[in-house]
Parts: sequence; C-alpha cells; structure tokens
Amino acid sequence: MTTDRSAAGRPTLEAVARRAGVSRSTVSRVINGQPAVSPDAVRRVREVVSELGYVPNQNARSLVTRRSDTVAVVITEPQHRLFVDPYFSLQQHGIRRELVERGSYPVLLFIEEPEDYARVEDFLSRGSVDGALLLSLRADDPLPDMTDRLALPAVCVGRRPLSGQAERPDRYLYVNSDNRGGAREAVRHLVGLGRRAVATITGAMEQTAAVDRLRGYRDVLPDAAPEMVVEGDFTEAGGAAAMRRLLERNPEVDAVFVASDLMAAGALRVLRERGRRVPEDVAVVGFDDIPAIAEATDPPLSTVNQDAEELGRLMARTLLDHIADCAAGEAVDPAPLAPVIMPTRLVLRASA
Repeated sequence: MTTDRSAAGRPTLEAVARRAGVSRSTVSRVINGQPAVSPDAVRRVREVVSELGYVPNQNARSLVTRRSDTVAVVITEPQHRLFVDPYFSLQQHGIRRELVERGSYPVLLFIEEPEDYARVEDFLSRGSVDGALLLSLRADDPLPDMTDRLALPAVCVGRRPLSGQAERPDRYLYVNSDNRGGAREAVRHLVGLGRRAVATITGAMEQTAAVDRLRGYRDVLPDAAPEMVVEGDFTEAGGAAAMRRLLERNPEVDAVFVASDLMAAGALRVLRERGRRVPEDVAVVGFDDIPAIAEATDPPLSTVNQDAEELGRLMARTLLDHIADCAAGEAVDPAPLAPVIMPTRLVLRASA
C-alpha cells in the first residue's frame, strides 16, 4: 500500500510523480534544476509541487547533490535602499520567485562599509551557498574576483569595468538591461519633439548602468555641452538636487532625460517649484517604468521600461543554469561566458 504522505505528514516525491504522470527520477531532475526534461514535464511537475505543497527533504538532497539549494544575493548598497527604492523591491521579488520555484532560497548580504567585504568572503568560503548574485557593483569592486578565487559560480548584475577584465572580457557572466539602447531611444524621442536644449541627469557614475545610459544620451547628442550633463545618485533627493544645478547652469533647458524614475520624481518636483510646466516648458523622460512612481507623478512620467521583476527572475535563472553547467563540467574556464541582455522599450505618458 502506498501513501501520498511521509511519516512526518509531508507529501512524498512518489506522490508528485504519480499526480504528474512522470517517473520519480523526472521529478527529482525538475526539483534539482537538472537538464534533459521536456518543458511540458517541467510544467506538470511544478504545478503538482505547488498543488500538493511538496517540500524536498533538504538534508537528503544535500547528501546526493552536494548542494545547499541556497544562493547568496550580495548587494553593494545600504540596507535601507531596499525599503525606499521600489526598483530594488521589484528586483528582489523576481529573484526570490525564480529561486523558490526551482527549489532554492536567497540569503541577502549587504556591502555598506569596506570591512564588509571580508565578512562576506568568510561567509561565501564556507561552502554554504551554491552560487552568488552580485548586485549594484562599483568600479573595481572586488566581489567578482572574490567569487572567482573561491570557484563559486556567480552572476554580476550589470556590465561594469572590472580590475583585470581587459585581459579576459568574457571571464565574468553578467545579466543586464539594454541601458544604452533604452537611453538612446528616450533621447531620440525628446529630440523628435523639437526640443533644442536636451539635458540629462545621470546616476552615480561609478555604476555602469549610469555610464551606459549617459553613452546612450551621447550617441544622439555627441556635441552636448558639459553643462547639459549633471550627475545624480539614483535617489529622489539626488534627482531634485541635480535638477536645481541643471537649471542654474542652463535656464533655457527644455527637455531632460533622467537616468531613473526615482530621480525623475525629484526633478519633476523641482520643476513644479520653479514654475516650469511639464511638458510645455520642459519635457521629461525617466528610466525604469516603475508603476508606483511613473503613474503617480504629476504629470505621469514617460519612461524606459526595463521590467525590474522580470530582470530579477532572469538573474536568478541565469545563475541556476550556470550552477548546473558548472556541476556538469560544461562551464569550465576558459570557455566564454556570454552576457544575457534584456531589451527595453519606451513607454510614453504625459511628461513628454
């Protein structure tokens, strides 16, 4: 006589296999994220796992797979940014959903001070995670070299200048949005509206998302004067401060491409305070397309959509596939590690 539940009252692997109409080994491969399973079988198994509330026995799995089913999400940002910046919240939601659906769980680690790097390296070196997602990296950030030294599969979020990367540009796997292409489309739209003094507020230039979005601006306006470019910091307050500086430098500005929605919200507030009508006097385009911001600003914000939640899922999916490839010996150095780029699109609302 068979039962759908273990002695502890949990649904069993056999129960999932029977309900999904597949073998026990197929269920095991799906749960462990292994290849050679048809998309239809993966879908049926995941549906049954969700329906029955099946939870794998982690101790038994670890003995067989030598995996912890845990992924480190290392963020080079102050912890409070996750609560004040909706972009990070959406991104983290996408990461967690993808990991959990494939039987893994995230552990959040924050780099806020220089001494945090040693603490993070100590944790990663213990073998308690299968891989790492590296977010908000700065120029010459030691995290990619650290994971390389530890032989820990890792995915960087965003292209960036890396120490030693000129010698091996394919050494690090990264996932990114098409920041340059999205910025280019936004600035072309502003120019197409007939605006003659198109400025930009960049993000912090130590991050390549900011660098690439500025490059997209310069692709369209290579001769833009230096005073038309003001650096922000990806925060609302930083966007407001940058907008004030921009108006002081060039009162004739009639359009602004802002490198994030959060900064654009600050810029719109300053324009309103200064009596500048949007879009009649100054057209504004942001970047991110976060509904909580873009649909709530006055006027609603035209912006570049990069789907933060889907980007989070893509990050996690890429890392789990990379972990599986490494375990199978298919991603051994010096094989090239191709980046994964997610397309962007311009979403027009009332601000431009």
